[in-house]
Amino acid sequence: MNITILGAGAWGTALAISLASSHAVVLWGREADVMREAQARRENPAYLPGFALPDGVTMTADFEMAVQHVGQDGLLIIATSLSGLRPMAARLKACAIPNIVWLCKGFEEDTYLLPHQIVREVMGDAIPSGALSGPSFAQEVAQGLPCALTIASSDAALCQRVVDALHGRSLRIYSTDDLVGVEVGGAVKNILAIATGVSDGLGLGLNARAALMTRGLAEIMRLGVALGGRAETFTGLTGMGDLILTCTGDLSRNRRVGLGLAQGKPLQQIVSELGHVAEGVRCAQAVRALSDRLGVDMPIAHAVAAVLFDGESPRDILTHLLSRDPRVENG
Repeated sequence: MNITILGAGAWGTALAISLASSHAVVLWGREADVMREAQARRENPAYLPGFALPDGVTMTADFEMAVQHVGQDGLLIIATSLSGLRPMAARLKACAIPNIVWLCKGFEEDTYLLPHQIVREVMGDAIPSGALSGPSFAQEVAQGLPCALTIASSDAALCQRVVDALHGRSLRIYSTDDLVGVEVGGAVKNILAIATGVSDGLGLGLNARAALMTRGLAEIMRLGVALGGRAETFTGLTGMGDLILTCTGDLSRNRRVGLGLAQGKPLQQIVSELGHVAEGVRCAQAVRALSDRLGVDMPIAHAVAAVLFDGESPRDILTHLLSRDPRVENG
C-alpha cells in the first residue's frame, strides 16, 4: 500500500520506520533543508536521531508529490501537532484524497474543539476520516518494540483499511467507532501527566501518583461521557492505557513538564528545554474552560491549569488536592 505521512516529527518518523517493511511510505516535512538532509543521511537527526530510515521511506518537502503518492487506494496520515491540524486540513481541502487519519491529541486552544471536529469544520464529512491513538512513545515504535493502538472512526471501511495496513509485526491495531471517547482520553491524559510529574518531582511517593492517576481517569471519563463518548472506552488503550504510559514513562514530555514545575522552573524554560510540543500545556486552559461550561467536576485538571497559568505554587495546589474532603467513590 502507498502511505503518506504528513509531519516528519518524532512520531511521524517512527511510524514511517515501522511501516516501511510492508509499504511504500512517503514522509513529508515542511522544512526543505531538513528533509533533504534526512533523505541523504537516511536518518531524521532533527526529530528522531539515532534511528535509520529504511529504504521504503522517502523523505520530501514536496507537498504535491506526497499527497499524490497516496493515490485512490492508499492511506493519508497527518502527524502534525494539534495546532497544525487546522492549517493542514485547509491545505488538503482542494486535494483528491481517499481518506484522512490523524495522530494528534488535544483540544484546540481557542475553540475547544477535538481533532475530528476541526477536520469536519474545515473539510466537511465526505472524506472517510479517523483518529489513530493509544499508548505509544515514538522511540519505542522506531525500535520495533511492541505497541497497541486504536483506530477510531464512524467509517467501518476506513477502520478495516487501517487495521489491514498497520496490524502486524510489532504493531497491534484495534478499532472502535467511539471517536469522541478516544480523542478525549488522548487529550486529557496529557494534563494528568503534568500532575503526576509534579507529584513525583516533589517526592510525594507512589501512593500519591496512583491516587492522581485513578482519580484522573474518573475526570477523563466524566468529561468524555458529557461530550458523547462511551464510558467503556476509557478503560481501554486510549483511556487507561495511554494514561498509565504518559503518567509513568520517563519518555513522556508532559510528565517532564511536571517535573520541571516541581523544581521551580518557569514554564517557558521547561518548554524550551523540551524542544518538542507538550500538548498538555496547550490543552489545560481549554479543558478547564470546557469543564466549567459543561459543569463537569475536574479538580486535577483545574489544579494543573492553576499552576501553569495562574501562578499557583505546585506544592500548595497538589497538597490541597490530596487533602480534599472525603467523598463517595462513584466515578
